[in-house]
Amino acid sequence: MNKYYCLVAGLPDIHLEDTKLSYTVADFRTEIYPDLSSADKKLIDLFYLKFDNRNLIKLLNDKDAVTDNRGNYTGQELLDLITQVRDGVNEESLAYPTYLIDFISYYYSENNDDNAAVQEDYLSSLYFEYAMRSKNEFIVSWFEFNLNLNNILAALVSRKYKQDVARSIVGNTDVSIALKTSGARDFGLTGEVDYFEPLLKMTEVDDLVEKEKKIDILKWKWLENATFFNYFTIERIFAFLLQLEMVERWILMDKERGSKLFRQMIDSLKNDVQIPVEFR
Repeated sequence: MNKYYCLVAGLPDIHLEDTKLSYTVADFRTEIYPDLSSADKKLIDLFYLKFDNRNLIKLLNDKDAVTDNRGNYTGQELLDLITQVRDGVNEESLAYPTYLIDFISYYYSENNDDNAAVQEDYLSSLYFEYAMRSKNEFIVSWFEFNLNLNNILAALVSRKYKQDVARSIVGNTDVSIALKTSGARDFGLTGEVDYFEPLLKMTEVDDLVEKEKKIDILKWKWLENATFFNYFTIERIFAFLLQLEMVERWILMDKERGSKLFRQMIDSLKNDVQIPVEFR
């Protein structure tokens, strides 16, 4: 197992409540990623694939869409992959994660559901399944935790609104099966899943932003506990990236909310005061 003493020691301390960052997920890709071992790079690639997933969805629906540059592949590389799969190029000759190829094939098949949410859920399920085939125990545990967490929340919401729970569940973990088949109030998961009760309480929170923050706090604590004894390993670096992305997302959300509030203030002023055109 590789140890990254200097690298980890040099990583900045970050907290979910941070409002500014001197380091980004993109910075990591250019500054630190090249110094990792080949095996560890493949693990980190699993993290960056989430951006490729989003880009792929965008490009399948609009080939001119602006893509996120944080993924493993450029927008053009994904467009080339889409063309190759659509044209029936032999899958074995394509040096891309198999689940991306499977999803593109699905997208162009008769089984494709035109519902964007269904497509995203299906791609997400393929991604989790692909990542959980990793030989790294921490990586498998992280993706299984996320899959179970998302499924539990989906099941609780579906039951709350009297919808078919099974239709909202993806994957084949023990938790997934319990959610699909159990008629118990807790799906038989109390005592089996230590974060079930916190998730149950979250469904009672009406404020979506507050609920999202609680979910990220739960994830953050899970990462801290899971890497407590792996501080200078690739697992700690992977956890740092996940936490860094959470902070980036909240800072962006706060900026967007602040911009929206500012525009609302300006619009309100326009109704009361005649503001010169050049200042609008």
